Amino acid sequence: MEMSVKRHFIAAILIAGALPLSALADDAHHKDKAAATSAGTGQFADGEVRKVDKDAKKITIKHGPIPSLDMPAMSMVFQVKDPAMLEQVKAGDKVRFDADKVGGAYTIMKIEPVK
Repeated sequence: MEMSVKRHFIAAILIAGALPLSALADDAHHKDKAAATSAGTGQFADGEVRKVDKDAKKITIKHGPIPSLDMPAMSMVFQVKDPAMLEQVKAGDKVRFDADKVGGAYTIMKIEPVK
């Protein structure tokens, strides 16, 4: 019986040696889900700021479709990842923004005025 265990061990070593190193490498080139969430979707949508509520740390945007969130065009209130973003825009501004669902809430991850 001991000989069978040794044979299996040797077979496992030989098989592992035959695998290409890429099969053993981690998938570092793939974003992990947590990192993707904190960074946003990377897909910007166009919109117009309707209201900025600095006290509540929210912004209302009339936007076009947001395919990454499976969301049609509408006006809605978003939370913001960083309240400092609200200093960059005002009601009436045309913007490009990246939104994601964070902790169950639609959140603006990045926003920039359109010039």
